[in-house]
Amino acid sequence: MSDQDAVPQPPEAERPTANAMRRALKRARDGVALDVTEAAVLLQARGDDLADLTTSAARVRDAGLEAAGRPGVITYSKSVFIPLTRLCRDKCHYCTFVTVPGKLRREGHGMFMSPDEVLDIARKGAELGCKEALITLGDKPEDRWPEAREWLDAHGYDDTIAYVRAISIRILEETGLLPHLNPGVLSWTDFQRLKPVAPSMGMMLETTAERLWSEPGMPHYGSPDKEPAVRLRVLEDAGRSSVPFTSGLLIGIGETYEERADSLFALRRVARSYHAIQELIIQNFRAKPDTAMRGMPDAELDDLVATVAVARHIMGPAGNIQAPPNLVDGEYARLIAAGIDDWGGVSPVTIDHVNPEKPWPKLEELAAQSAEVGFELRERLCVYPEFVTRGEPWLDPRLLPHVNALSDADGLAVADAPVVGRPWQEPDEGYVASSGRTDLHRTIDTEGRTSDRRDDFDVVYGDWEALREQAAPGMEPSRIDGDVRSALKQAADDPTKLTDDEALALLHAEGPALDALCGIADDIRKSVVGDDVTYIVTRNINFTNVCYTGCRFCAFAQRRTDADAYTLSLDQVADRAQQAWDVGAVEVCMQGGIHPDLPGTAYFDIAKAVKERVPGMHVHAFSPMEVVNGASRTGMSIREWLTAAKEAGLDSIPGTAAEILDDEVRWILTKGKLPAADWIEVIKTAHDLGIRSSSTMMYGHVDQPRHWLGHLRTLAGIQQETGGFTEFVTLPFIHTNAPVYLAGIARPGPTTRDNRAVTAMARVLLHPHIPNIQTSWVKLGTEGAAEMLRSGANDLGGTLMEETISRMAGSSYGSYKSVKDLIAVADAAGRPARPRTTLYGEVSEERVTAARSSDGHLPELLPVLEP
Repeated sequence: MSDQDAVPQPPEAERPTANAMRRALKRARDGVALDVTEAAVLLQARGDDLADLTTSAARVRDAGLEAAGRPGVITYSKSVFIPLTRLCRDKCHYCTFVTVPGKLRREGHGMFMSPDEVLDIARKGAELGCKEALITLGDKPEDRWPEAREWLDAHGYDDTIAYVRAISIRILEETGLLPHLNPGVLSWTDFQRLKPVAPSMGMMLETTAERLWSEPGMPHYGSPDKEPAVRLRVLEDAGRSSVPFTSGLLIGIGETYEERADSLFALRRVARSYHAIQELIIQNFRAKPDTAMRGMPDAELDDLVATVAVARHIMGPAGNIQAPPNLVDGEYARLIAAGIDDWGGVSPVTIDHVNPEKPWPKLEELAAQSAEVGFELRERLCVYPEFVTRGEPWLDPRLLPHVNALSDADGLAVADAPVVGRPWQEPDEGYVASSGRTDLHRTIDTEGRTSDRRDDFDVVYGDWEALREQAAPGMEPSRIDGDVRSALKQAADDPTKLTDDEALALLHAEGPALDALCGIADDIRKSVVGDDVTYIVTRNINFTNVCYTGCRFCAFAQRRTDADAYTLSLDQVADRAQQAWDVGAVEVCMQGGIHPDLPGTAYFDIAKAVKERVPGMHVHAFSPMEVVNGASRTGMSIREWLTAAKEAGLDSIPGTAAEILDDEVRWILTKGKLPAADWIEVIKTAHDLGIRSSSTMMYGHVDQPRHWLGHLRTLAGIQQETGGFTEFVTLPFIHTNAPVYLAGIARPGPTTRDNRAVTAMARVLLHPHIPNIQTSWVKLGTEGAAEMLRSGANDLGGTLMEETISRMAGSSYGSYKSVKDLIAVADAAGRPARPRTTLYGEVSEERVTAARSSDGHLPELLPVLEP
C-alpha cells in the first residue's frame, strides 16, 4: 500500500452558507437543542463565528459547574500510565502504541508487563500522591498472537481480562491507587468481572463513520474492534452495568463534519439513556512516524476548539468535556474558553504511551494557565465526583473503602490523602446478617407494600423518555394477515414443520381460530403426557429483595434503605426449608436480588444451609443472572462456579431471567440484566454439567408475537442440543406496580387471548422437545390456570407456600395454594391431578403422606390465605 493510499481523504464538503452559520449560532446562543445538520455547520465555525460559538459553549459549561457546586473549577486526575500489554488484535493505521512480539523480545520485554513491573510504577505514583492507575492495553491480544496466549497460560490466566482483574486487585491492595481500565472492547460479562475491581473504565468511541472501518485504506480497516456498532454496544453495556465510563472522539482521521456530528449525537444518546458516561474526551489526531497515516496532516487547533464547543452544546451543562493538555501546544486558554471542564489524567511519573512524543505539562504550569483565565485547578479521582456521591449501584461495595479514603464530601480528591494499600475483599467476609422486612412473604398478603415504587424511580432505571421512544413499536402489537386455516392444518398434521409465517399467523389467532388452535394443542398434550395434571409441593424462598440491577419490569427489587427491603439469614433460609419439608415439600425454589453486599460464595452457603438441615430436599435455585453474578464476584468461570454450586448442594436451576430472549425487547425491559447470549451460555453450561433447568418466557409488556416466536424457537433449539429443560413456564407480565408500566411504557399485561395463544403455541412449537408446559396460577388465578390447562398446559407448578415477586408486582392471587386447591384447578379443567418431583418423577409415598396430612394446616410462619 502506498503512503498516498494510506491517507484517508474525507469526501469534499461544501462550506456552510453564511445564513446557515448565523442560524446555527443563534440557536446555540439561545440554548435551543441542535440537530446533526446544525452541529455539522457549527463544527466549521472559524474566526468571529468560532468566538461566538465558544462564548455560548462556555456559558453552558459554567451553568453546569454552578449546578454541580464547583463554579470556576477545572479538574484533572493525578495518575500513572500503565501499558499492561502493547499487543493487540487490531491494526489501526495511526497507532504507535501497538507493537509485535518480536519487537518486545528484542527490547527485553515480556508479552505483558509483569506484576512486579506494574506495582513498581504504581508505588512510585503513590509516593508522589497519584491516585489513578490508568491501565491501557491492546484488544484481546491472545486472539491474534500465540505468544500472548502462551504468556497467559504460563501465568495461570484464562484470558487478558482475568489478568487485568488480578493486577487491579493487587494495585488496590498493595499501593492504594484506583484502577481506571481501558482494555478495549468488553462484553457485558467482562463488565461484571471488572466492575468489582475498578471504580471507572473507558474506551474511545472515536467515530461512528462506518466507512472508516469497512473500506480498504481507511484508518480502522482490518480492526474488528473498531466497528462502530461494536463500540456503541460497549458503551451501552457499560451503562447497563452501572459502570462510570469515559469515552470520546478522535478527530481528524478522515471523517466528515457530518460524521463527526453524528458521533457526538450517538454519545449523547447513550449518555441520555444510561447516565453512565462520566466524561467525553475530544482528542485531536497527531500523525506519527512509522505509521501508515504518517502523511496525514494533524487536526488543526481551530478544529479541536470548534469540536469541543459543539460537544459542550450537545452534551449540555451536566456533561464533562476533556481535552488532553499535552496535545494542544500550550493553547490552554482556548480550550477552556471552548467549554472544557477537565484536563484528564496528568502524570508526574510516566509518559503518555499513546502519544510518547508529547510530554505532560507540569501541574504547576497547568494550574497557572487555568488561573489566568479564572479557573481553579482541582484534583479529582479517576471516577468523577458525581458518581462518588451517588454511591450504589455505581461503585461496588468492595471499592467503597478505597474510594472514600481518597475523596472529600463533594466527591473530589483529597489532594494530600495518604495513598496506601487497603484490603480488597468480599463484603463483611461472608454472608450478611438478617435485616429488614423479613416477614414480607407473609405481610405482602395482609399489609401490602409500603409504596408502589422506589424513591429513586426517576433515576435508577435510566431515561424514561428515551425508553418511550425505543419502546413505541412494541406498545401495540401489529396484526398480520396470514393463512390461519392452512397453518392450523399444518399444526394438526405435523407441528414440527410449521414455518415461521404459519406460526406467526397462529400466534395472532382470534375467535374460532384460537379455539381450534387450543384444541390442537390440547390434543398434542394428551398424546405426549396424558391427562394427568401435575403439581409439586414446594416452597419459594426469596432470600433477599435488595437489588440494584435496574430491571424495569421488576417491582420486587428494593434498595437496602427502602422500607420493604429485607435479607434473610442462613438460619432463616434453613428454617423455612425445614418447615417446608415438615409439611411434605420435595423442593425449595430459591432466588433473590443481586445484593451488592452478598459475596459470590453466598449462593454456595445458601445451598449448603438447606442441604445440611434437610438432606433430602431438592435445591432448585439461582437464576442465570445470579449465576453470572456469583461467577463474576468470585472471579470464576461460569463452568467453575456451577460446578462448585453443584458440590455445595445445587440440584437444578430455574430458567428465569429469560424474559424475552431478544435484546431488542430485553434492553427496554431491563437496564442491567444479562444479555440473551449470556443467558443461553449459562443454561447450556448447566445442562452440560448435568444440572437440569426449567425454561420461561415473560410476555405482554413491550413485546410482539414475533418476539414470542423467536424465543420459543431458541428454547427448542437449546433443548435439541442439550435435553436439559424439564419444562416451559409461561409468565404473564404483572403490570400493576411494574416501573415500566408506571412510567407509561408497557402494556397492562397480556390479554386472555394472548395467554391462550402463548400457551397453545408453546405446546405446538416446543413439541416434541419439551413435553411439559406449566401455567402460573399465581399470575392467572384459578380460572385462568384452568383455561390454560384446556389450551395445552399439563402442569400447575407448585404450592409455593410463599411468593413475593409476583405479589410485589401486584398479583392478586395470593402466595399459597394447598394440594386440595391445586386438585380443584385440575378438576375445573376436567382432568385428574398427581404430585411430581422437580424432574417430573414419582413422589415417594412418605412425602405424599406428609403433604396430605399437613394440607391446609401449615406452620404459622407460612402465609395461609383465609378462604
